[in-house]
Amino acid sequence: MTDRSNRPWYKQFWFWFVFGLPLVAVVSTLHFVYLAVVNRDAVVRDNWYEDGKAISQRFVLEQEATKLAIHADARFDDVTGEIFVRISANAPIESPTLTLNFQHATLSERDQFLTLQRVMGNDYRAQLDSTLAGTYHVELSDTDWRLVATRRFPNGDTFTLDAQ
Repeated sequence: MTDRSNRPWYKQFWFWFVFGLPLVAVVSTLHFVYLAVVNRDAVVRDNWYEDGKAISQRFVLEQEATKLAIHADARFDDVTGEIFVRISANAPIESPTLTLNFQHATLSERDQFLTLQRVMGNDYRAQLDSTLAGTYHVELSDTDWRLVATRRFPNGDTFTLDAQ
């Protein structure tokens, strides 16, 4: 029979029982802190205060779109990667460019911000950077109005945006 008191400290059961559990807790906590720092949540924007102040301006732009009864039909060209948008409204749309933003619901690296160029009349076009896949918050805007919606892509070749 061996004498337990003569064994070195690192072979003692009670040493590992008493110090091992807190050691595992500290190491796992440091691991989760590392993961939290490296994989920052991109959904929460840094300038939330400025976003909060701009909410009333957004409502004004959406009300203007409702007043003008703006309707947009968008069509994707799978071969060239272009998007074509046709605008209809109660008043003529005079802007030579429009802004079309696709913001992915969770992954900011999939966001696309496009400038639509007037082709003819109320027809506009732009080139997509890549195909859209997933749920996106879509915003079509001018300096005076704005249309917003949430769409899931791919959902076919077309989608519409209406003033609500």
